[in-house]
Amino acid sequence: MSSTVGRMSRWGRDAGLSFRMFVVMFLLTLVYLAFIAVLIAYGVSSIAILFFAGILLGIQYFFSDKIALLSMGAKIVTPEQAPELHDMIERLAAIANVPKPRVAIADSDVPNAFATGRNPKHAVIAVTRGLMNRLQPAEIEAVLAHEMSHVRNRDVMVMTFASFFAMVAQLVMRMFFWGGMAMGRRDRRDGGSIAMIYLASILVWVLSYLLIRTLSRYREYAADRGAAIITGSPSNLMSALVKISGVMQRIPERDLREVQGMNAMFIIPAAVGNSFSEIFSTHPSLEHRLERLRALSREMEGL
Repeated sequence: MSSTVGRMSRWGRDAGLSFRMFVVMFLLTLVYLAFIAVLIAYGVSSIAILFFAGILLGIQYFFSDKIALLSMGAKIVTPEQAPELHDMIERLAAIANVPKPRVAIADSDVPNAFATGRNPKHAVIAVTRGLMNRLQPAEIEAVLAHEMSHVRNRDVMVMTFASFFAMVAQLVMRMFFWGGMAMGRRDRRDGGSIAMIYLASILVWVLSYLLIRTLSRYREYAADRGAAIITGSPSNLMSALVKISGVMQRIPERDLREVQGMNAMFIIPAAVGNSFSEIFSTHPSLEHRLERLRALSREMEGL
């Protein structure tokens, strides 16, 4: 018990993650205030903007967990249906000092896991059948500890809001693109306004995309660190990451495409091969994650 308390006292707040979450949300706020100013300047009703954004934000905030589970076909399971999984999550939640999240299982062969929910009291940790069938219990526990770290760090909520901003820009971009196509050349003045709004929405989407991915990569490092401290064994998470990544290469591309919309939430992206640039990836490379875990392992062993 004393070793667990000692490990957790060393965890504390991840200052790097907290700083990055603040900076990303601050920059996204500035970007979207500028975007709203452009919309109003080119004749879009401010009331319509607030009404539209309010509805989408409410949906994201209150139903993000349900949307994520639905997209994966995951279902909440009771302790009677998955006793070992519930026992692991209950134990890890106690160590991490957070309320026990609900537990869900997705009937997918893609080995993966994710956490969702607007705050620790409304969190859900979900795993796939593929992950449960391929990992050893200690490795599954390490993966669950990684997701528990996301819950404790509250980065799930920040990613939900950040993704909301990107989604709004994408919707506006599509709406004004098709609006411009429908208008054609009937009114060059209105067509110019639509073109400016469309270009502004593209810029906002690109900036949101890059900011979200920068935060997403760091939050994975933070969750890896949290998992290693919670379990006291970085090697189990390292083994799990290597196994998941290796199996992912053998999963049919059709199955991977079905779940790729959840890549930012997964512990390992559902993709074959490495991205041509880590700047555009939701996750750090496996090599970089393993390198950090090895360094943490040496630190925990006092070497």
